[in-house]
Amino acid sequence: MILNNWITTALISVFMLGNTDNANNTVPPLHNILQKNGWISLFDGKTTKGWTTYGKDTLGGSWKVEDGALHLDAADKSGRGDIIHNMELENFHLKLDWKIAKNGNSGIIFWAQNDPAKYKYVWYTGPEMQVLDNDGHPDAKIDKHRSGNLYDLVASKEGVTKAVGEWNTAEIISNRGKLEFKLNGISILTTTYGDEQWNQMIANSKFRSMPAFGKNFKGHIALQDHGDHVWYRNIMVKKL
Repeated sequence: MILNNWITTALISVFMLGNTDNANNTVPPLHNILQKNGWISLFDGKTTKGWTTYGKDTLGGSWKVEDGALHLDAADKSGRGDIIHNMELENFHLKLDWKIAKNGNSGIIFWAQNDPAKYKYVWYTGPEMQVLDNDGHPDAKIDKHRSGNLYDLVASKEGVTKAVGEWNTAEIISNRGKLEFKLNGISILTTTYGDEQWNQMIANSKFRSMPAFGKNFKGHIALQDHGDHVWYRNIMVKKL
């Protein structure tokens, strides 16, 4: 698996600073480098530790680890559903790579409340960074439903999403009332949250009838099963 530029930079930076794993100047394991730079891995590329299907105690069989990525195999009906990580976050910087199938739809949900007894679906509480094939999925024709948008709330900068089958690097930065989305190293969206403008955006959206939506600014990261093949990798977070 080819590492992203930002991971490669971390490797080079640590090596140049002399932070080596032993006297032979070998580069330390990636998880050690991430920790030294404040990053916490949410997916190690080998196991699904920390992830469960929303409302379940385990991860459904449709989500599979393949070639260092977490793949939703939409053809496998053995265990479908949105998945959620057990780490709770408030002010954070999330980074991950995603790749979508042709005509596909998915999403990165944040501030999600892990309470299936109270909320039937994870998206009843958590806002979403849209993951979409802009060229093939009909949602792309709807305002604020395109890739990189704060789904149904705020449109983002256009022309940044890569073609179907290519990896995109997404970032979500939530920090003390300010929210920023980045895609492939470019800032595509900034807004505030928890203020009157935020509340008005929700009131004008499809989420207006969900009383807990966007009201909690501490929660979990979730990945959406929208019935299409999607891949995620290099999922990590830094607490701010």
